[in-house]
Amino acid sequence: MLLVAIGVGEARAQDPQYDGPSDNAFELSAAYTAEVWRNEGGVKDGWRYLDNLDVVLEADLERAVGWEGATGLVYFLYNNGASLSELTGDIHIVSNIETGVRAARLYEAWIEQQIGDTASIKVGLYDLNSEFDALETSALFIGSAHGIGQDIAQSGQNGPSIFPVTSLSARAQLQINEGLVVRAAILDAVPGNPDRPSRTAIDLGDGVLAIAEADWRSGGLRLLAGGWRYSEKQDRVDGQGAASSGGAYLRGEACLHGTEHCTIAVFGRAGIASGASNPYDAFLSGGLVYTPSEGEQMGLAVARAIASNVPAIDEGRANTETVIEATYARALTPWISVQPDLQYVINPGAGPETRNALVMGLRVSIGF
Repeated sequence: MLLVAIGVGEARAQDPQYDGPSDNAFELSAAYTAEVWRNEGGVKDGWRYLDNLDVVLEADLERAVGWEGATGLVYFLYNNGASLSELTGDIHIVSNIETGVRAARLYEAWIEQQIGDTASIKVGLYDLNSEFDALETSALFIGSAHGIGQDIAQSGQNGPSIFPVTSLSARAQLQINEGLVVRAAILDAVPGNPDRPSRTAIDLGDGVLAIAEADWRSGGLRLLAGGWRYSEKQDRVDGQGAASSGGAYLRGEACLHGTEHCTIAVFGRAGIASGASNPYDAFLSGGLVYTPSEGEQMGLAVARAIASNVPAIDEGRANTETVIEATYARALTPWISVQPDLQYVINPGAGPETRNALVMGLRVSIGF
């Protein structure tokens, strides 16, 4: 298993070797990820050290207490809170373990109940990106926008229920046939407490975020189509009152070469969001991953966010931010992997004066 390609919250769903708890009733695992970055350009030049500690306890509740068809998970998370984006000035977020807040927190805690052979429900603190808008191919990349699209990630008063802050949620999933799965979830619209960002908090009453997705597979092709919407209006980008917030996305991946072992794979994504209530109303991404052998991957990807309600380009402001990422990951042993990474950010924050940023980093991941 290539540890570095697993990442953080969404990793468990994206890892093709992950198949739930073992034959034991309980399984405890941990992973530590450390990154060193050098930024040239953007807001200012500088170095940053980021880290992420995951501690996960999975439970087969049927084996543990006789609860037929039930599993559970408790997930603790620690980050040092260092910010690379304060140097680059980007909105895509170069590293998917950046939080900007030093905290040790309860990240997920849920129970999933199987209903027959084709359906399940899941209730608790839940990262929607562990199942929604998640692909295996794009999980190689460190850039946050390849985990979940910027059109969704930017939304809400405190973001949606994704890394590093989740909310109370209920998810239902149904397998229609061998190739098609549909899932839907309702989540508290404001994860945590925006005034106390380092704490895990549940404070209902601010409306809900609803999301639904169709997940279709056939051979080496996989397509996702989803839509999302907040029940309550959000503040407008221009500060003139409130407006509805919602969006939709289409995402896919395909194996171009290889059968049992896919050597060359590609992925792409397009998403839209309500322009009145979100600073970016469109997002595009895509990339290619080459896997020459087990435990070794390299890839090239690009992500672009298109700003909504911005001044005309002839007034001196760009209306897009684009990030190009080249990366290489290698497992040195079954428990340690390294990943050098290079990213170039064009028009950080779609700002008129911010320099383009060249960001070079090294990620080391250790699994226990």
